[in-house]
Amino acid sequence: MHIGHDLATSYIMKEVNKTIELNSTKEEKDLGVLITRDLKFHLQSVQSVKKAQSVLGMVKRHFNVIDKDDFTALYKTYIRPHLEYCIQAWSPHATHTT
Repeated sequence: MHIGHDLATSYIMKEVNKTIELNSTKEEKDLGVLITRDLKFHLQSVQSVKKAQSVLGMVKRHFNVIDKDDFTALYKTYIRPHLEYCIQAWSPHATHTT
């Protein structure tokens, strides 16, 4: 991944008897966090929201009647962790309060 420039650069790795050219990518996933070449975390945010919405849909399908306290417990246990995963990485200035 080229970070900070659009120059046509190629990188190679040399092994004992061969040379391997590394492919260029536009995004990489490291420790579960998607990072793009412009260092924006938009794709990570979209992925987190999709996962949280998927879990919310599962909760809605399996609980026909639910009160506020039960929903709060389910939200804090199953949905909120997906939204908060690596939030410090893409928004380090934000403070986290529980």
